[in-house]
Amino acid sequence: MTGHPDDVVLTLSCPDRPGIVHAVAQFLLAHDYNIVESRQFDDRGSARFFMRVQCEPIDSASRDLESLRAAFGQIADRFGMSWRMTRVADRPRVLILASRTAHCLNDLLFRAHSGELPIDVVGVVSNHPDLGRFADQFGVPFRQIPVTPDTKSEAEAELLDVVREQQVDLVVLARYMQILSADLCKALEGRAINIHHSMLPSFKGARPYHQAHERGVKLIGATAHYVTSDLDEGPIIEQEVTRVDHAMTAAEVTRLGKDNECRALVRAVRYHAENRVLLDGHRTVVLA
Repeated sequence: MTGHPDDVVLTLSCPDRPGIVHAVAQFLLAHDYNIVESRQFDDRGSARFFMRVQCEPIDSASRDLESLRAAFGQIADRFGMSWRMTRVADRPRVLILASRTAHCLNDLLFRAHSGELPIDVVGVVSNHPDLGRFADQFGVPFRQIPVTPDTKSEAEAELLDVVREQQVDLVVLARYMQILSADLCKALEGRAINIHHSMLPSFKGARPYHQAHERGVKLIGATAHYVTSDLDEGPIIEQEVTRVDHAMTAAEVTRLGKDNECRALVRAVRYHAENRVLLDGHRTVVLA
């Protein structure tokens, strides 16, 4: 995340009314904070206002985040805000789920390890042993939790134990080829991101890019979204698209599709980690 580790990030949403921006700016100035970045959106359809402000402390006396949160509560109550206040230094603890396909997992691990992605990966969980070597390469704990139709509920309970034990802030499904139960989706609501291919017409089942190639698809894409009990229909955070043509082989289309998945997923994780994503009903507002 850009900015100094001591910078404070405030995100909020509330019913739209005059004076919100003024109240926020006045509050921050009064508490010795200087605004360095501000994004806002007024959804006239839902009559809701969304805002993300990043600010820096003017002096050391203004660096008590708990006191700042307590004081801002009065502003939040006045405007009926849903809000969150964190420091840039507060990197989310991330657990990655993957099955046998490595491209998204490897991309996330590399970017996190190199400091390009502001997250702390606390573990990788898979229903197969294949990807353990990727986690080992980056010094990340790996855990296999096998899943069968008969053991699905026990496996999900074990996964939730990992989430609690590791104090996980965000779960990323990096080509994790299991359908999560409604109960697990509810437990991870708002803190689980999935990636899937998106092509028209839609192709389900095995080898979707090969199916797309056989049908002569001209556009292939990928969609990163929050996980809900409605399969692949959660609020969309980011998408990526690439044009393909008849001269490409199925292998080339597949490679491009995997690139799309990596790019869409890493941007979605970054936006979430930087507190740039706010829910607006069934869609998202991304203040990037």
